[in-house]
Amino acid sequence: MKGETSWISHCFDDMSKEIGGLDSFSELIDEGNKETAAVSVDLILPDDLLERILAFLPIASIFRAGSVCRRWHEIVSSKRFLWNFSNVLSQKPWYFMFTSSDEPVGYAYDPILRKWYGIELPCIQTPNWFIASSCGLVCFMDNDSRSELHVCNPVTKHCKKLEDPPGLKFPDYSALSISVDRTSHNYAVSVVKSKQVPGNFFQWDLSIHIYDSETRMWATSLTEVLTGWRGGDESVICDGILYFLIYSTGGGTPENRHGLVTYSLSGRSSPLLRSFIPVPGPLTCGRLMNLKEKLVVVGGMGKQDRPDIIKGIGIWVLEGRNWNEVARMPHKYFQGFGELDDVFASSGTDDLIYIQSYGAPALLVFDMNQKLWKWAQKCPVSKKFPLQLFTGFCFEPRLEFGP
Repeated sequence: MKGETSWISHCFDDMSKEIGGLDSFSELIDEGNKETAAVSVDLILPDDLLERILAFLPIASIFRAGSVCRRWHEIVSSKRFLWNFSNVLSQKPWYFMFTSSDEPVGYAYDPILRKWYGIELPCIQTPNWFIASSCGLVCFMDNDSRSELHVCNPVTKHCKKLEDPPGLKFPDYSALSISVDRTSHNYAVSVVKSKQVPGNFFQWDLSIHIYDSETRMWATSLTEVLTGWRGGDESVICDGILYFLIYSTGGGTPENRHGLVTYSLSGRSSPLLRSFIPVPGPLTCGRLMNLKEKLVVVGGMGKQDRPDIIKGIGIWVLEGRNWNEVARMPHKYFQGFGELDDVFASSGTDDLIYIQSYGAPALLVFDMNQKLWKWAQKCPVSKKFPLQLFTGFCFEPRLEFGP
């Protein structure tokens, strides 16, 4: 691809050195077999204080700490340590990049240590599965029947298969989202299904299905027929509200190619289009994400006369029913995409947003607090053939959450 060289060259112009090395969690655990020097603080600090200190380490360092000695291993494996760890608000989200178009293999990027780790994802079979994450848990849904769902912690490898959701079989479009309660550790999984009414392109059956981990049951919360709009594959849950994008099926203006609708998980049902919120201008695509219970959209900005042609990428936060523009990608970074398609991969949580082109393994990071753009360290993979695609998702690395 013509744009690939431009993207890669811009990625690493501002990097002074290459990545220091690639670690895997198995290597971190195996470090316990090596000789370690005596640590003086180990003789001074009581267990409870040492637990609190270790809980503030980056999660990769916690794995190393568990390999120092038997005492430290017992500490980081204890329930009390997990309780201390749960009080650490953030570990900064990692980004898992799929590096194969056929197999669900890749590397996870740690923004704190700026390193890539080779980890294996449980449950998932192909990289084109639907993926959603929240508070350390990741939900996978197959791309064929849209009925096989798994919830897992990719760090601890704990995994659970959910019952098949009710509703439309083999829908045309599906949107997956998950929300974890940090206090109770219960979670809700939402699947929005959309299927064209036979013989009528302008009407689409849409249904919302919610899984409650406490009751271990699915409930169909809403069924509705939309006219002039259809569902898609973008949804997210923020502060008990399900947000998802709908797409015009024709007859609308370019500004209305996309729209946002909301649904309260408490079950107060009303016609979806009553909650319609126009997206911020003509977007080539939109990516929804939950950043500290605020709805954020990362969108490709289309040209006024050609809304299908991307001219830039912007970030907006929803305040009430109005959009507040947070940032636009500087031109020097946008140029790095080369001939970027009208769609791209983007996900985020906490304060970080990740953006990448499907055509190259380069990763751009935006810090919402500092309003700072920067390239991630170079992923330890290179493009092997012209049509090789890359994609990914972010998740918060946590030890205390399980399905």
